[in-house]
Amino acid sequence: MAGNDTHATKAETGVVLGFLEEAEPWQLRSSQFPSKIGGKPAWLSQADLPCPVACGKCNRPAAFLLQVYAPIDGQNRSFHRTLFVFCCTTPDCYSHNDSRCFKVYRSQLPRKNDFYPYDPPLEEKTTETDNDPVVLQSGVQLCRVCGCAGPKTCSRCHAANYCSKEHQVIDWKSGHKKECGTSGPAGFLKHGFLFPELELVTEPEEVEVKVGQCEADETQKALECRATGGDSLEEKELEDMAMHETEESRVFQKFKQRIELEPHQVLRYCRRGSPLWVSAEHVPEEKEIPNCPCGAKRIFEFQVMPQLLNHLKVDSPNASIDWGTVCVYSCEDSCDQGHGYYPEFIWKQDFTEDQPNSTTEDGDADCQ
Repeated sequence: MAGNDTHATKAETGVVLGFLEEAEPWQLRSSQFPSKIGGKPAWLSQADLPCPVACGKCNRPAAFLLQVYAPIDGQNRSFHRTLFVFCCTTPDCYSHNDSRCFKVYRSQLPRKNDFYPYDPPLEEKTTETDNDPVVLQSGVQLCRVCGCAGPKTCSRCHAANYCSKEHQVIDWKSGHKKECGTSGPAGFLKHGFLFPELELVTEPEEVEVKVGQCEADETQKALECRATGGDSLEEKELEDMAMHETEESRVFQKFKQRIELEPHQVLRYCRRGSPLWVSAEHVPEEKEIPNCPCGAKRIFEFQVMPQLLNHLKVDSPNASIDWGTVCVYSCEDSCDQGHGYYPEFIWKQDFTEDQPNSTTEDGDADCQ
């Protein structure tokens, strides 16, 4: 019948995908408002930096993982807006479906602010962008190891700053012992604590759809129903829907099929959208996502994909940090927090024990 004819076409999903590229160091400075992974944070607000930024399990300093520049159109208080994600580097802290090894902060500024010009930045290398400061223009001293706020100083030379005793020890063993007391300011050294630095570039996700065919995704409906407190499906309905497959298998297959279209994606951004879950287990209910203290609810903003792990160079023979996906939820109103950095909510979902990790060493999705 003519009404059943279908043809394939490309359509945008409303999701923006993040990919990694090499970039010049000056392009990843704060004045360029970058999105990036690794290296030191390119702080947006230069005042009231979060300190300490520590793992919620072991309480050791967390490493900067990534930042996403995500201004909100039509909202002056969020003309500049960046979310910063930090994670622990200790593999033992990565318990199954435990999010305490992650921290996320939101920073935002109006177009007219105390730190940046009103006009867009020049996209060229200058003396200012080429500089890798250990002191922000606001006067905030940065830790020589991680680039976070460094309120502690070396008791001998008073020229090196640190966020913690742990990082002072790392720096002492890595070279500060030899240079301590010499003339000149103490700059950044390479300590092996930071992840490799790469630019995060984005493009809209496109999927192939069949025009004229309406195929409901019953598994996603079931998950959304559960997330909003709706009634769960009866066992027989679930069996009929899954066609003798388990819900877990269907969700994981959907995840693999979706990322197969763009296997190098490391981030999926869709504010007010829904995450692409790797499992039917440990999907948060609405009541498990706390409201912002301002009273507004928190909404999904972006998720970090497991493919990012291939770029962090953290594999070891015995253990490594790991995740299935890491989802960030932020204040729906993006409330005004002044110049500060405000904690938002993060949810880590891991693969189940019978699922293979969906990435391979070369960064491609394992979608066989």
